[in-house]
Amino acid sequence: MSVSEHQREPQPWRLPEPLPGGELQLAEQLGLPQALVAVLRRRGYSDQAIVDILEPAPAPPPEQHFPDLPQAVERLQQAIAGGETVAVCGDYDADGMTSTALLTGVVQRLGGVATAAIPSRMEEGYGLNPAMVERLHEEGAGLLVTVDNGISATPALERAQALGVEVIVTDHHAIPAQRPPYLALLHPALTPAESPYRTLAGVGLAYLLARCLCKHNPAALASSRDLFCIGTVADMAPLHGVNRLWLRHGLARLHQSCLPGIQALIRSAGLAKRPLDEEDIGFHLAPRINAVGRLGDPRHVVELLTTPSEQQAMAMARFCEDLNQQRRELCAAIEAEALTLLAADGIAPGVRVPPFLLLAQNHWHHGVIGIVAARLMERFDRPVALLAGDDKGRFRASVRAPRWFAVDAALQACGELLEVFGGHPAAGGFTVASHQVAHLQERLEQRAATALRQGGSAAMIAPEAHLDPGRINGAFLATLRSLAPFGVGHPVPLFWAHRCRVISQQGLRGGHRRFELAYGEARFPAIAWRWPHGPAPQQVDVAFRIAWDRRGAQPRLQLEVEALRAAQREVVLRKQGRRYWCCRRDGGIQLRNASGQCLTVPWPLPEDVAPDTDARQPPLHPYVRQLAIQAATDLGLAI
Repeated sequence: MSVSEHQREPQPWRLPEPLPGGELQLAEQLGLPQALVAVLRRRGYSDQAIVDILEPAPAPPPEQHFPDLPQAVERLQQAIAGGETVAVCGDYDADGMTSTALLTGVVQRLGGVATAAIPSRMEEGYGLNPAMVERLHEEGAGLLVTVDNGISATPALERAQALGVEVIVTDHHAIPAQRPPYLALLHPALTPAESPYRTLAGVGLAYLLARCLCKHNPAALASSRDLFCIGTVADMAPLHGVNRLWLRHGLARLHQSCLPGIQALIRSAGLAKRPLDEEDIGFHLAPRINAVGRLGDPRHVVELLTTPSEQQAMAMARFCEDLNQQRRELCAAIEAEALTLLAADGIAPGVRVPPFLLLAQNHWHHGVIGIVAARLMERFDRPVALLAGDDKGRFRASVRAPRWFAVDAALQACGELLEVFGGHPAAGGFTVASHQVAHLQERLEQRAATALRQGGSAAMIAPEAHLDPGRINGAFLATLRSLAPFGVGHPVPLFWAHRCRVISQQGLRGGHRRFELAYGEARFPAIAWRWPHGPAPQQVDVAFRIAWDRRGAQPRLQLEVEALRAAQREVVLRKQGRRYWCCRRDGGIQLRNASGQCLTVPWPLPEDVAPDTDARQPPLHPYVRQLAIQAATDLGLAI
């Protein structure tokens, strides 16, 4: 079978390596379940790092980490005191819109004059541009502050310099080799290598600047941390350093925000009056904000998040809700059309899937094709580019890719075919003339085919610890949540269970699948989102995460299934060129070699049992001991 007709194979599993003795002793000291400590150990955390996750250290003075911060604060204070108009120039995603609202609100509460300026996704594209600078200058803005953009806006900043308009740039995107002109730059990449500020997103930099501005007037900072929480989670910023510190403090109070706009969003999303978590932001609040940036005028979000009027806030939240519903419908329609186009070419998951999927339609909406591209990428395990036409004979595209394919490198390699392009390894975008699309598709397919031949595709299922589902209850989940917030750099733990029984299963609308699973005497509900594999066998190994299902009148525990595989009574180990067949036996593990010789090893291993146990058994050979430990891990007997 050629690479261009590669069939999607079931995802391989890689079970965790056994932990050295003594690695789980910290569990008793901290009152954590051993399975959670095992996860953190396998992520490389030391004792102190685990303690820091439970209680992050205070942040050092930011002036020690951002060389231009004092100058930026002084210039803003001067503008506020002098009544200058400060233009806060943001971006049309949730990070950029919350950044803009945060800094605009703080300047206004400090008595200054602030105006929000965000380009239109459809008409102007990303970032500050010369026309915006000229308009703001004509409207009397004497100082521009960029949030979540600006570091690559060289033409705009050169125009500002020519007009005598000073600019403070706060951005977290890649710094170009030739920097544009600016008065001050706040960028996490300029902090020391181990700085806790290193992972700040755009809204984090805006919050940092606001905290320094409000040192002598903390009341003006009111609810800024709420906006920081929403923007940071929405932008999927790594949850290390001050991101983790500020989120832990902020999420606990987000549902009590004094911003009418946030309260209106919470009510519009149907969230209960309870402390919110990162999933409430990621799945409920952020999509409603992002829908406006994708389909409408992002300044409406800034208005929502800065208005003091509850009535206006509710009206704006309903507007966000309407656009979010429109976004859902557009995504569903485009996804259905894309699947129909692929099916017409004989392409379906697991059936003759090309190495790169590129689809173009003039009528698709630029604002949502990235969402659909991500869904198709997950369904087919292929890089996907969706192209939407404009009125100038060009296509604007969004690209999403699995980990085995680097989008930014691929677009760079095709740069001579593209008018504009950019991105990072997992996602990107470009503009291409219609007559170049066929050449571009050929080049991208060749590059993806090479990646497949080099071992791409079939992302590994890698559970981090075995967990007996009978141990899962509200107390376990509460302890798990003590390690929150979860996100990039600190994901929700992926557990696995060996030989679960499938009691029932049911396909749901949207491609989801519901299960009732049993492990011993315990039964538990499970859901597999966007499940592409069809019915499961009766005995399975399950890779899962644990969550609350809050859709009913009462929340209930639920397993979120990442993967299933048919359970085997035996596992096969390979060690030093030999193979061993291993299975459970009463009181231990049976090891069988290729010659059929069998050895049953007690489990737990002899030195792990109580001192009064019969100690007359001869000690195990280290080779056999290692085989037994690995077999116990693969058979679900060890964490």
